[in-house]
Amino acid sequence: MHEFQLARFLSQVSDIRIVCMLLLVLCGTDLLAAQSLYNFKRTETRAPCRDAEPLGKPLFGDLHVHTSYSFDAYTSSVRSDPWDAYRYAKGEKILMPAADGERQLGVKIPRPLDFVAITDHAEFLGQLGVCTQDSSRLGYWWPHCAITRSTNQWIQLIAVDWWTRLAGQQTAEKEVSMACTFSDCAVAGRDAWTQIQQAAEDHYDRSENCKFTTFVGYEYTDAPDRKNMHRNVIFRNAEVSVAPISTYETGRYNFPELWQALREQCTDTDTGCDVMAIPHNSNLSGGLMFRDPESSQELENRLFFEPLVELMQHKGSSECRFDRSRGIGLDTEDELCDFEQIPGDNLGMLGTVNGVVRTERAKETAIEDFARRNMVRNVYKDGLAYGQTNGVNPFVMGVIGSTDTHSATPGATEEDNFAGHLGRRDSEFRNVQDHFYANAGGHTVVWAQENSRDAIFSAMRRKETYATSGTRPTVRFFAGSDLPDNLCENPNAIAAAYSAGVPMGGSLDAVEESVPLRIYVRAAKDPGVEGNPGTDLQRAQVIKGWVDAEGVSHEQVYDVAGNAENGAGVDERNCNRLGSGAKNLCAVWQDPEFNADQPAFYYVRVLENPTCRWSTLQCQAAGVNPFDEQCPAQAELANEKVQAGQGADGDIYGKCCLNAAEQPFYSPVIQERAWTSPIWYRQANLKR
Repeated sequence: MHEFQLARFLSQVSDIRIVCMLLLVLCGTDLLAAQSLYNFKRTETRAPCRDAEPLGKPLFGDLHVHTSYSFDAYTSSVRSDPWDAYRYAKGEKILMPAADGERQLGVKIPRPLDFVAITDHAEFLGQLGVCTQDSSRLGYWWPHCAITRSTNQWIQLIAVDWWTRLAGQQTAEKEVSMACTFSDCAVAGRDAWTQIQQAAEDHYDRSENCKFTTFVGYEYTDAPDRKNMHRNVIFRNAEVSVAPISTYETGRYNFPELWQALREQCTDTDTGCDVMAIPHNSNLSGGLMFRDPESSQELENRLFFEPLVELMQHKGSSECRFDRSRGIGLDTEDELCDFEQIPGDNLGMLGTVNGVVRTERAKETAIEDFARRNMVRNVYKDGLAYGQTNGVNPFVMGVIGSTDTHSATPGATEEDNFAGHLGRRDSEFRNVQDHFYANAGGHTVVWAQENSRDAIFSAMRRKETYATSGTRPTVRFFAGSDLPDNLCENPNAIAAAYSAGVPMGGSLDAVEESVPLRIYVRAAKDPGVEGNPGTDLQRAQVIKGWVDAEGVSHEQVYDVAGNAENGAGVDERNCNRLGSGAKNLCAVWQDPEFNADQPAFYYVRVLENPTCRWSTLQCQAAGVNPFDEQCPAQAELANEKVQAGQGADGDIYGKCCLNAAEQPFYSPVIQERAWTSPIWYRQANLKR
């Protein structure tokens, strides 16, 4: 049988056991190890992918993307719709607003993505549609709708305040716009939902080329008192709920009701609907994102609907937290936890305009007052402790990264090409002036056999995923007591690792104390693009968390490959990379403190050599060098130039000259990184 015909035939076989048997007969027993990957079935009509990898391939995507269908994007002068966002992700140029909100800037991603979900805010699809889409509707002329369409910066900010009040994100309960009295917001909402689905269908490559995959989705936007409990709801296929489920249906502080509604309107129906809800990165949630289950149903729903958590996006990293200036961490001693931390603990961090903080909610939060469970590593540790007491770990989540772009620019994560993620509010000079602590965002990476909805969704469901801070290294991670010591020299190492262990996102049962637990890590540097090669790797680390017999949680970080003292750095004059690192890293590591009776988790963190942060690059481009003693004087000159030439107001470049030694988190030099989903030992996945 011809190779392509075989691939087509196999991809159409829904019984996974038949697939594995055929492969074994045709190709030999070496493929036995691959059978664990053949665990997705097709739920949609499409051509099988010509380019399929039995052992999986890394696919890079973005599952958190806003367009003009979101109120906060629209009121930032963004007019790009879902179709535009998909075109951008596929490598086409689109337009985004300049800082003045009037001019348009052409933006283009250097490398297309493999998959994307558009996740506009569910709460206002109809209300915003009435306000912006059809001037023949009477509601379109309601005053609050008129200010939403304004191009004046200050009027736009008034509109933002109005929308967040409607959403119940301040102190009052939710309300519906008076515009809905004059026009049918329900009909407008259904129209917008239909358009979102149509855009996803129009850009989904159902051919055998499988170049690009889309997912229908939306963002559930619960943030009372600006505490972020958002979820990105991602559907497996074209079978979706009749309408998005929003906080108007569930009420505030009630994300468990979202899960229950998803059961009733999706997974418990006979339509073939399947869905997951991915928690927004939790650093701005005020400790509310991950509460202990209040019922057995809540526990079951969390485990089913939330197999993943967003660890990285433009509002910061949620792995762990360490205050460099004080030398203390949030239940950690890991100094690398200072990476891309936001000073505050809620969405008020967006409240800076023209360089001035306009809300008390944006104030910095000391480590002592920062909620432990804002950080995912602490959630993992607490999950182990909860499971030891109650029998089931409620926090068995893999990780992803995304952008949370509000400029319809999925995957725009390059430090040297960062045009901002909030329309005019962080475009051009406003990025340094008002969004200095934000970052370029991250990527979701899945290990899937092919680039299709079913393959990717299944990989996400089994948590065979990792997050990056925006670059594209490839990382594989396995654990098991039977992993061979020579995997780094084995040309069939991945097949052998699947046969002898479990991949990232998996679980291990109890093993005997005398049997060593081994970790297999393999990483390759981001190859970069023509004219801009990727950065070498510095080291790979294993992060372990465990709970002792007294129920006390612990953590430890181990360097397992590479060299932290490789001498690499940056040229402070121009940010050129200095020194070299590794193109590839590989290790088979044995846990020296393994205790077979202690529940534990392990995940891998891969660090690149140091590079300049996006803000450093933009400061230097304006003639302001954060490393230079003359930085304050340079900033004054740059301010005058932009104030005269672009009508800027206030201090624009002063933050470029912050003394990193005095800052808790900020540094002009960063280390891009990747984080894998954990592998759990004991007390994980006991309930599905």
